[in-house]
Amino acid sequence: MNKIEGVILDWAGTAVDFGCFAPVNVFVDIFNHAGIEVTMEEARGPMGMLKIDHIRAMLSMPRVSALWEDKYGRSFNEQDVERLYAEFEPALMASLSEYTDPIPGVIQTVEALRAKGLKFGSTTGYTSSMMEVVVSNAREKGYSPDYLVTPDDTHSLGRPYPYMIYRNMEQLKLSASWKVVKVGDTTSDVKEGVQAGVWSVGVVIGSSEMGLSQEGYDSLSDSEKEAAITKTKQTFMQHGADFTINTMNELPQLIESINGMLAEGKRPGCVK
Repeated sequence: MNKIEGVILDWAGTAVDFGCFAPVNVFVDIFNHAGIEVTMEEARGPMGMLKIDHIRAMLSMPRVSALWEDKYGRSFNEQDVERLYAEFEPALMASLSEYTDPIPGVIQTVEALRAKGLKFGSTTGYTSSMMEVVVSNAREKGYSPDYLVTPDDTHSLGRPYPYMIYRNMEQLKLSASWKVVKVGDTTSDVKEGVQAGVWSVGVVIGSSEMGLSQEGYDSLSDSEKEAAITKTKQTFMQHGADFTINTMNELPQLIESINGMLAEGKRPGCVK
């Protein structure tokens, strides 16, 4: 049957932690401790990557790199990356359990699609030790996918490499990449899906890309919400997303639409 068999979800900003705030503040803090003031936008830019790769990407940003050279009189090196990461990991672990609430609509959507026979895998930019905290807390709150792959399982080749998706497909026995939907809230998620050859979907409200807390989003006027949604959708599409959805509540209907496209012989990438 030419139908979607499985969904691969990201975690923070997609399934739990509305706005993906757990890591952002830690990134800002560790750079501040190093004497480099980074913006929230810079801290969010590489979101979705393996976290040590995220730090490396931030240090490679032209403005941040210039600030580093001004302060230290040299370019950053791998020892600097490792030193920052050594500060990042324990700081994140100390607060991670506070950021494991399922995003509204996620549990209901997963239950509805499971009732139709779909399987749920997951990928992340967190390490396995970080995910032990997230998985156990999320499970207690009602969210638990069928499988999890972290970059530790793929020799530290995280997003945008496609290997975490492939590991999920193997474990869940999903028969073809074009029968899989990847949903995430960052451009790294989108690229991961594109490079794996699956349907790549960006979820907008609650995303790291939008960068707003639940309270921050709710406080916007209708026109401000629409502008934030439009900007986020455009970013996802520019990075190769096949589709965007405002919330996870829209996923079942989107999958029905994709099933119709599959019946017509269409494949990921055809809607651009």
